[in-house]
Amino acid sequence: MPVTLDPDAAAVFKAFQEAGRPAYETLSPAEARAFYLQGRLVTNPEPPELKSVEPLAIPSPAGPIPARVYTPKVLRRSNGLAPCLVFFHGGGWVIGDLDTHDVACRKLADEGQVIVISVDYRLAPEHKFPAAVDDAITATKWIAGNAKQLGIDPSRLMVGGDSAGGNLAAVVAISARDGNGPDIAGQVLIYPATDFAKTHPSHREPETSILLTHTVITWFSNHYLKDAADGADWRASPARAATLAGLPPAYVLTAGADPLRDEGNEYAQRLKDAGVAVTFRNFPGQFHGFFTMGKLLQQANIAAAEIGLWLKALS
Repeated sequence: MPVTLDPDAAAVFKAFQEAGRPAYETLSPAEARAFYLQGRLVTNPEPPELKSVEPLAIPSPAGPIPARVYTPKVLRRSNGLAPCLVFFHGGGWVIGDLDTHDVACRKLADEGQVIVISVDYRLAPEHKFPAAVDDAITATKWIAGNAKQLGIDPSRLMVGGDSAGGNLAAVVAISARDGNGPDIAGQVLIYPATDFAKTHPSHREPETSILLTHTVITWFSNHYLKDAADGADWRASPARAATLAGLPPAYVLTAGADPLRDEGNEYAQRLKDAGVAVTFRNFPGQFHGFFTMGKLLQQANIAAAEIGLWLKALS
């Protein structure tokens, strides 16, 4: 489908091209991680002032999972307990960390008036699938099990993330529904990866191969998955789950110039068809990754504000 970038998105893309950014697939994972962090520092907006930001170590069989707790100045408490969003960062399961999404988490905490706990799950290729999934599920269960000590209302526990993090949030929600718990009140899926088949038209259109290019998706996939069978597992491709019925309410955001656009759109529709309450938002003139670029793209800040309103209404 034809895609026309918004003027500000086109200007940002042109600036990245003129800067001679190296393609991720030409870098080692360690080099790509450093480069990704550097880019976030340039594009992140000014962070809002919060009440506190504290480190957290979540125990797991594979060792402590680093996390970060964001508490805004204004919290909607009930019986002294507040709603919480467990957040998983994007980065193709290979790059990204607590610092790359620090400002995004601050904004979500402030806009939604919720505690945000960002989870630094293990990355590939050092830790291939399903390590990231195991960490995401383990962390969410531990947070729920220790909710009151963290000042969190377990009945208002939500999950969310962008890109690979949106994938993990969707998988956690399905796992929790299928009996592994805990109860999840909502899921925020920001341009989520939902199917490793990569057969949707947006995976082939040249207009969508912007920043997150078709070739770098393959680079991420090859690092994350051990083989093709992994990609068919619903824990890697939540769209392959037997049913999406019974899942918590969802906010699903997609971007027009994004290889993941069609699978995100389809996942939102399938959730609706399964009877799940869905708030769907498409930004047709933006590219994958725009959500963390509020310094350069005003629509990123609009998206954060809209998600904040959704979180308030839900919790």
